[in-house]
Amino acid sequence: MGWIELIAALLSAWGVWLTARRRPWCWPVGLVSVLVYAWVFVDAKLYSDALLQLAFAILIGYGWVRWLQHLGDDGRVRVAALPRRQAVAHIALGVLGALALGAFMHYRTNAALPWLDAALTAFSLVAQWWQARRHIAAWWLWIAVDAIYIGEYVYKSLLITAALYAGFIVLAAIGLRTWRRAGNAPAST
Repeated sequence: MGWIELIAALLSAWGVWLTARRRPWCWPVGLVSVLVYAWVFVDAKLYSDALLQLAFAILIGYGWVRWLQHLGDDGRVRVAALPRRQAVAHIALGVLGALALGAFMHYRTNAALPWLDAALTAFSLVAQWWQARRHIAAWWLWIAVDAIYIGEYVYKSLLITAALYAGFIVLAAIGLRTWRRAGNAPAST
């Protein structure tokens, strides 16, 4: 599984780098990476993570279409504000999703880390939704989620993936900076 994990990690890093640069090609690259990672996570018995990859595949389709509808003259996606009320509602949905998925995984499967994996899955979905909707806040949530994922993957001996997630934090910081600048720039016509 090591070389498959490495391929998935490289594709994922490339996709996040493209996302940080606001390039719409991040979506097809991301689609390939999540399909490969679904296989890796099933093998590691991280079923919530495997399901997350399938949910990501659906959100990737949505995000790709949405981004193509909101491109600036420079070919990069335009960022959008996240209203506080929506942010609170989405976080609340993340909490509810984490509890529901965690309970299912705890009582109905042999998942390795049912509650932690479910919480990370739920909040990754919120972050992915925000990313598809072009919200700068997605980067803050990705930084928090990715930091916790590192520990989970080290615990499960998915060291390539743990290193990838450390790299994701760096890429998320770059994305945050880049998207903030874009959000403060005058809108292109």
